[in-house]
Amino acid sequence: MSSRTRDIPVYVPEKPVKLLDQFRSWLRANHYRYQTEQTYVHWVVTYIRYHSLRHPRGMSTPEIEAFLTYLATQRQCSPATQKVALNSLNCFYRKFLKIDFPPLEFRRSRQYRRPPVVFTDQEARAVIEQLSDPFKLMAELMYGSGLRVSETLRLRIKDIDFGQGQLIIREGKGNKDRITVLSDQLHDRLNLQINLASSYYKYDRQNGVGPAWMPHALARKYSGEASQLGWQFIFPSNEPAKDPQTGIIRRHHHHPDTIRKHIKKAAQEVGLVKLCGPHTFRHSFATRLLESGYDIRTVQELLGHSDVSTTERYLHVMNRGGLGVISPLDRG
Repeated sequence: MSSRTRDIPVYVPEKPVKLLDQFRSWLRANHYRYQTEQTYVHWVVTYIRYHSLRHPRGMSTPEIEAFLTYLATQRQCSPATQKVALNSLNCFYRKFLKIDFPPLEFRRSRQYRRPPVVFTDQEARAVIEQLSDPFKLMAELMYGSGLRVSETLRLRIKDIDFGQGQLIIREGKGNKDRITVLSDQLHDRLNLQINLASSYYKYDRQNGVGPAWMPHALARKYSGEASQLGWQFIFPSNEPAKDPQTGIIRRHHHHPDTIRKHIKKAAQEVGLVKLCGPHTFRHSFATRLLESGYDIRTVQELLGHSDVSTTERYLHVMNRGGLGVISPLDRG
């Protein structure tokens, strides 16, 4: 299922009869993110199709184990993909259907530790120069602050601290908040982008467009805050759209596929053949900091990695390839 397909609002009847509609309704009642809802439903549908459309209530441990093994052995899914499928079925059976099962035994997907693709500083700047705002500013934030593309798009006006020269990342990967550096060179252009977001905000207030999206827990805790300027996305979408979960017309942020397409095109225009994308800027941010002598724990904290071993992989691509070894051909 493509990301564009997943963005199409799915109508759920007030009193759903079909099992998947009931599952969607339960996910929405329990305040799961819409992206999580789409992912979980996708894997439940894939599981049912794998077992020739048998009803899920008539299946249990053997069928779940067979499906997860199939993902590893025949579809050769990554460990992360297999884990998402497992989490989806756990939620569907244990939480929604209230059907428990013993610990599962299945073939685990093999973990391949591949070195990250990294831009040189010259390559990163060349790609950035091919972009125009707001996509150029997005790329500069990813390269200058180590942001993921989702974190860049979800930045809100209140998350920019010009005085301290920092960005506050809310609900990053693993639902964790963190603080990272903000380049001084971006202050003026960020202020221009904030002014643009503010103009959209004023227009929307005058034309009855709903408040900015907030996580459900925060929406309850800070009732009314979503209508305040500080909660507006820095990179608002060009047009308001219907919230697929609530039906409210609101202005969200740019779609991640849009910045991916712009960066891919920019890389082609400068002649890069690396398999690069928005995340390559984040890899490059970490590599530049390590090359500059910053402590690996500092880099780990700025990136929001739970385990330092994730950060250590950048040690293998900094300065030179091959663990920094100088080739015999290059010795004087």
